[in-house]
Amino acid sequence: MTNNHSPAAIRVHGLRKSYGSQVVLDGIDFEVATGTVFSMLGPNGAGKTTTVQILSTLISADGGQVQVGGHDLALDPDGVRSAIGVTGQFSAVDKFLTGEENLVLMADLRHMGRSGGRRRAAELLEQFDLADAAGKPVSTYSGGMQRRLDLAMTLVGDPRIIFLDEPTAGLDPRSRRTMWQIVRGLVASGVTVFLTTQYLEEADQLSDRIAVLDHGKLVAQGTAAELKRLVPGGHMSLQFGDAAVFERATRLLEPTARDDEALTLDLPGSGDVRSLKSMLDRLDGVGIEVDGLTIHTPDLDDVFLSLTGRPEANLEPRPETQSDTREAIAR
Repeated sequence: MTNNHSPAAIRVHGLRKSYGSQVVLDGIDFEVATGTVFSMLGPNGAGKTTTVQILSTLISADGGQVQVGGHDLALDPDGVRSAIGVTGQFSAVDKFLTGEENLVLMADLRHMGRSGGRRRAAELLEQFDLADAAGKPVSTYSGGMQRRLDLAMTLVGDPRIIFLDEPTAGLDPRSRRTMWQIVRGLVASGVTVFLTTQYLEEADQLSDRIAVLDHGKLVAQGTAAELKRLVPGGHMSLQFGDAAVFERATRLLEPTARDDEALTLDLPGSGDVRSLKSMLDRLDGVGIEVDGLTIHTPDLDDVFLSLTGRPEANLEPRPETQSDTREAIAR
């Protein structure tokens, strides 16, 4: 993660969008600092994909002011397109072409010229560890390789700002972490990343700032640490090996929750050294032994559930395909 006190790459004020009577975005405000990762979290239907589609010029807003890369979205959409790249939820690679052919095709759409396009394709194949598979049909690629190629296609035109709409959906943990390393490398080179994700660990690992969107409103913004502090405390779980000892500990400690089958007690507290030592000293003083101890501090899962409540059905209209997105940007 990087310093988030840089000038804003994206400024959004009062952004609104509705479909008929369904309000998708209800006047949201946020800024994304240059050279940082900004993550937007929210349940299905919260408005994340709609936000990306508006900021990438695919659909129009009903109201609000937006600047992307210094360009006014309403007055200079071509300027916005020149500054951005988009990797959407749905793959834009052509599986009948080779990896190299996909990249050269994108370079052609960018009017880079034959030699320039081939040179850029070779650079990206090397950067994304796809050089050995450059001449193979994409249909033979693994899911992780296809997603890397997808992101490489986004970077053909050297965009300063990249929108990643759930870029690791469906990937195995190893491929997901490879993508994380790629994102970190891009940000280290000065690229700004706007990320939407359903993986809260992903947002925690990558983000300089996080916004939580629910029912079209931003209900919280801040660093991961700041958001975690919105959720009260944590708890400590104690496990005992004997039912009689478990009952004695229950009477002594007055836990907030108990599991009679697992013989575990939950106690409020953040697990700091002082409170932990005090609790164990009380148990030791009456000869009660603890078989296991787990400390749970609030994480982004707790923040998400606390701020958004129950997941909702997807209320957003079906997004355009990513190939539509890239062709629109290239034009």
